[in-house]
Amino acid sequence: MSTQNALLSILVEKINNDTLVLPTLPAIALKVRKAADNPNINLNDMADVVSQDPSLSARMVKIANSAYLGRTVKVTSTTQAVTRIGLIQVKNIATALAMEQLFVSKNEVVKAYMTDKWSSTVNLVANAMAAMSLYKKSGKDKALSLDTMMLSGLIADIGALPVLTEAERHDSVFANPTFLDVAIDKLSGRIGGSIMRKWQFNDLFIEVAEHWREPEFTKSSISYIDFVRIGAALTNSIDDADSVLASAQEKGIFTDVADFLSDEFCELRENAKAIFT
Repeated sequence: MSTQNALLSILVEKINNDTLVLPTLPAIALKVRKAADNPNINLNDMADVVSQDPSLSARMVKIANSAYLGRTVKVTSTTQAVTRIGLIQVKNIATALAMEQLFVSKNEVVKAYMTDKWSSTVNLVANAMAAMSLYKKSGKDKALSLDTMMLSGLIADIGALPVLTEAERHDSVFANPTFLDVAIDKLSGRIGGSIMRKWQFNDLFIEVAEHWREPEFTKSSISYIDFVRIGAALTNSIDDADSVLASAQEKGIFTDVADFLSDEFCELRENAKAIFT
């Protein structure tokens, strides 16, 4: 049996036996999510939780002042930032910002793959958020939120991390990037769903992680999966991108694919991408 096939067999066996080591959500994200779920939490208390991580606190202030929120008056404190962003949005945004901590490895080869995966994920998220911003600007489906979209895009490929971690023990597979792409494509959905359940995320995120790569999985209503797929198509990180965009157009998400080449779209995409830089 080739090393590649052996690794694939190991991964499938560990998934079936529920013994695959899954990543743990960063501690600060856990604290923020727990605090946000407390019905008695107030903005000052949430600001205190966020302030426990200076990096997260600084990035929250940056987001509160960013073009993403479209505000011109600057805030200077974590409390002001949390107040501007809002309790519900802080929960998703803090989780999203903490996600980058997961894409690390002490193995230089794996680290390169992790860095590439994070970069690709950020590009997917930026395109998805820009597409949703245009869609919402047309006055459609105000229930969809950009912070949920951000987190949906970031967890879409979370199942790739255990695949790469397991692959560290089989150095030779990194000589064949195509194999890793195939393994991730085949297994990341199932693994991603398991991670979302472990993290106690709701069904929305479980559905995205498990099914966004499956073209046969469709919903009659426009959902976050649609925008994740658009983001992937525009990032060239999904097969048959033209078909994905055609399906989205048929659902009425956009009228012309040329919209994604407009100056407005490019500005929205860069504003979203700036959140992670």
